[in-house]
Amino acid sequence: MANNNIILTETEENDLNVFFQFQLDCEANYLAAFTSKNPNDKNAYLEKYTKHLADPTIHMRTIKVNDVIAGSIAKYVMENEAGITYWIDRKFWGQGIATTALQGFLKVEKVRPIYGRAAFDNYGSQKVLGKCGFVKIGTDKGFANARQTEIEEFIYQLSA
Repeated sequence: MANNNIILTETEENDLNVFFQFQLDCEANYLAAFTSKNPNDKNAYLEKYTKHLADPTIHMRTIKVNDVIAGSIAKYVMENEAGITYWIDRKFWGQGIATTALQGFLKVEKVRPIYGRAAFDNYGSQKVLGKCGFVKIGTDKGFANARQTEIEEFIYQLSA
């Protein structure tokens, strides 16, 4: 990772086409767990995320590594609580990119507390949250579209 130049840029509509391709990866989709009902429906994906770009409660950024789109990161609000979500293309896994991107994002996104969630078996995402100061505060269960079953997810919080 030492040679990687990791930057966050404002997400543009064209970036969504790349993000759509990332979420077609079966292994990544499985680990994310809580995904769309039909990850192959590009029109539904683009419609949903194009609306997100215009939503003032959503703060989306594109993660670039050496000028290549490597993922996305966003703050959203659900049930009056700020949450964080990110997705890293699998070819960039294990390089510290998610941690670096989340640390950078949290310097500009000041809403606290902010929550993160990870499937019980998504150890990579759990490690990223922990390295960025999030503390595990509980668990929840929900239907994971990518797995077609209910699973446990861990809830993390960053207070300061």
